[in-house]
Amino acid sequence: MDKILEEACLRLGVKIDESQISQFFKYMELLISWNEKINLTAITEKNEILLKHFADSVSLIPFTDVRNKDVIDVGTGAGFPGIPIKIAEPSAKVTLLDSLNKRVNFLREVVSELSLADVKCIHSRAEEGGKKPEFRERFDVCVSRAVANLAVLSEYCMPFVKVGGVFVSLKGPNAGSEINDAEKAINILGGEISFVKKVEIPFTDIVHSLVMIKKVRQTPSIYPRKPSKISKNPIK
Repeated sequence: MDKILEEACLRLGVKIDESQISQFFKYMELLISWNEKINLTAITEKNEILLKHFADSVSLIPFTDVRNKDVIDVGTGAGFPGIPIKIAEPSAKVTLLDSLNKRVNFLREVVSELSLADVKCIHSRAEEGGKKPEFRERFDVCVSRAVANLAVLSEYCMPFVKVGGVFVSLKGPNAGSEINDAEKAINILGGEISFVKKVEIPFTDIVHSLVMIKKVRQTPSIYPRKPSKISKNPIK
């Protein structure tokens, strides 16, 4: 299985060594163990975890400079993509933000067991964290694998990104109309779409649209709004 992960990462343009592979496997065992107690993932077969969670998460690294950068993973859940990014690029300084304390406790154990330095696990809703001075417009890179519509997701994520930084979203293969519909929201939030790249995850049928959004202006202080307003009345 280690060869599958190593080869998948290589095909994506990410080289990992034996110590990093060992960290990924320890992470996988913790994920499987904790998943019996709390709902972390519907994917439980080991090869699928390696490919559909780990390789999938690192697929953005060749297109996103995370070296020595402050990275925040919003709505990280079981740590994707933030922890795989940290394992594959140890110089990244990673903040994992999630609204469920049980998941945050899991993330803290992973960070401890893998001896990951410069990783913070924050229990907070995205709309609350995005308003706090210690998080607002403080990060070079924001990443999210959340399934929300891109306009909605951008309102949650863009407030964390400093001007000159980027928000990277992994969307489905046919995300063209969703991306077009989100352009106005992205502009209002201070961003512009830099590029959209199709990425195939090796040994799977997964194809992602990697959406790279550059922060060119500060986000107006009224954003993010309350969740009910964000979901019911997305910026259009």
